[in-house]
Amino acid sequence: MGMTLIDKIKAEQAEKVAAKKFPYFKAGDIVRVSVKIKEGDKTRIQDFEGKVLAVDNGRGSASGNFTVSRDSYGVRVEKLFPFASPAIEKIVVVKNTPSWRAKIYTERTFCSHKAVRKLVKR
Repeated sequence: MGMTLIDKIKAEQAEKVAAKKFPYFKAGDIVRVSVKIKEGDKTRIQDFEGKVLAVDNGRGSASGNFTVSRDSYGVRVEKLFPFASPAIEKIVVVKNTPSWRAKIYTERTFCSHKAVRKLVKR
């Protein structure tokens, strides 16, 4: 059986992702993602630094993505970045931290759990 058109497109996208050579990181690591932002006719690069909550669908595939979370002025901000996105300029691993799980979605509610624990005194 030959390759279908979809398989060819996926292979081309996987080659483009592999050519970017992003560093290895996993859930729990703190990364700085430099993203190209277009404002009118100008383009600038903005950094988004935070903790990686999950790496989905593999880093070598065209459909792979990762979720980064940070607190900004007391509000939790999460962004989902596709590995194949042309808007990503570079990724820098700031700090490697150990994680118990492959996806740490419990970080989303950690602050509220801490507040509840303070309120309920036994």
